[in-house]
Amino acid sequence: MGEPQSSKTDRPATAGFEIRGGGYRAGIAATGAGLRLLEWDGPDGPTALTETWDIGTRPPLSAGLILAPWPNRIRDGQFVFDGIDHQLEITEPTFGNASHGFVRRRDWRVMNHADDRIELSIDVGLHKGWPYPLRLTVAYVVGEDGLTVTHTATNTGAIPAPFGMGFHSYVRAGDFPLDECTLRLSAGTRLPLDERMLPSGGSQPVAGTEYDFTSPRTLAGVALDTPFSALDVDADGRSRHELRAPDGTGTILWAAREFGWLQAFVADPDAGKSYPGRGRALALEPMTCPPDAFNSGIDQLVLAPGQQWTGAWGMSALGS
Repeated sequence: MGEPQSSKTDRPATAGFEIRGGGYRAGIAATGAGLRLLEWDGPDGPTALTETWDIGTRPPLSAGLILAPWPNRIRDGQFVFDGIDHQLEITEPTFGNASHGFVRRRDWRVMNHADDRIELSIDVGLHKGWPYPLRLTVAYVVGEDGLTVTHTATNTGAIPAPFGMGFHSYVRAGDFPLDECTLRLSAGTRLPLDERMLPSGGSQPVAGTEYDFTSPRTLAGVALDTPFSALDVDADGRSRHELRAPDGTGTILWAAREFGWLQAFVADPDAGKSYPGRGRALALEPMTCPPDAFNSGIDQLVLAPGQQWTGAWGMSALGS
């Protein structure tokens, strides 16, 4: 399905694409360059590692979509950069914020597609309050070590540009209900948010609080929509976070140092946010910066003209 092997095209893609390798299968949508499914061929057959959605439907709760050129929210859609006031379109009118950037609802172009990999790109373009042209690419690759997702952002304009990125990934432990699973996060601090989902103070240690997931904890009854930081990295420079089912299977999400933040969100029918067909579901979202970073300056990236930024994250099956 999708493009023929090793093909290249300069036209917008409007379909879905599949890649396979190392016992993994991933489905990619051109709209939003979205990851719509990831499966591992385990001993008992295909096991879902992400929540899924069908091509031609709107991804539930923005599942699997790229958030750029900023992740999360900008307060009132306003920020100042290089002494210039900017007013973005308010895309979250309930809270009065500019939310999740410009590219999650647009078709990306397929640049290369082979059996085990696909690369897509998009030009962000100019928007209300956004005079900064950027080119984004994403490469999805599957192999023995699971899925690796590599992002680049290039400033194609003539002036410095602010930048941030996130990915709205949902993780899943096969068909086990979320409340039967445990979560472990390699995160030492969390950022408190107010009712508008904007920072209400500085980062706080998680040790000894309800936000401490440094040891596995059951998710039964847990409510989360929380940015975490102080991510503990292993010797290879990656932080690792685990969703584990009662039988020990599950999913690892890892992120390289460029993604220094992780937003954890539990979709919950009791809060008016249900994942179709699943009810409660867990998003673990690698982010380069926290909410409202264009105002706080915390981990905000600045790309000089012609400068390219690269970051990577991925997923694999526990026990694979």
